[in-house]
Amino acid sequence: MSEEKPYVVCLTFDFDALSVWLGGYPRVTPAMLSRGEYGARVAVPRILHLLAEHGVPATFFVPGHTAESFPGAVEGILAAGHEVAHHGYGHQDPSTQTPDEERRSLERALAVLKRFLGHPPLGYRSPSWDYSEATLPLLLEHGFLYDSSLFAEDFHPYHPRLGDQVGVEEPLQMGEEVGIWEFPVDFSLDDWPHFTFNFDPLRVGLSAPSKVLEIWAGDFDYLVEHEERGVFTVTMHPQVIARGHRMAMLERFMEHVLSNPWARFARMGDLAEELAAGAIY
Repeated sequence: MSEEKPYVVCLTFDFDALSVWLGGYPRVTPAMLSRGEYGARVAVPRILHLLAEHGVPATFFVPGHTAESFPGAVEGILAAGHEVAHHGYGHQDPSTQTPDEERRSLERALAVLKRFLGHPPLGYRSPSWDYSEATLPLLLEHGFLYDSSLFAEDFHPYHPRLGDQVGVEEPLQMGEEVGIWEFPVDFSLDDWPHFTFNFDPLRVGLSAPSKVLEIWAGDFDYLVEHEERGVFTVTMHPQVIARGHRMAMLERFMEHVLSNPWARFARMGDLAEELAAGAIY
């Protein structure tokens, strides 16, 4: 851990492109797919430019489908020095897949990303922020260093458990912690529920950026005021965050963090390697 800067912010981007629509919605239209294409055509270059202006590193969780559909965008992310991590193949929800389906999806995406990286990615994020019973064993089998899909903490990475037993009439019996590091997430720190509009199924986001900035900056300030150290994870989607008024909000948030002498930005994989080496957050 950097003793000078014990508060770390991880800007993470789920670069879903078309796959978020194809993998999660029963009726997909050309307009929905064009929103995904905007993520590759306009959003990723715009985000990379903003990050470069401020010298901020980030992590992009990329489905295999996106990498094969828009290889130039993925190459641009890597060329800019950012991390590319695993986000399934076609943005399927692991909790709805059979164990064989989940394995095929995970391993197919793993093979795709290896072609870009030259090595396996360090991290994984479930496309649905959810697990099946097979997910954690698969991550262990394939040697992932970290995951960012679960909710049991807010500012401190932790080790998820394997083998929990619980039911409506059965109190929790905790399983055993595993070696993977978990970087917890939260929907309030995700741009999708704040901003995304859908006709079917109906979702009315379209929040004012000022509201979201208040939430994100407020949570970050709480971390600094109440914890000796910690990690703050923000989740964004290029096709959502890249609209002009939202990019202006993101820049204000970045400047707010950068104005704090005790805070820094980091790629999630770098932070996981620090933790594996004995750092404490």
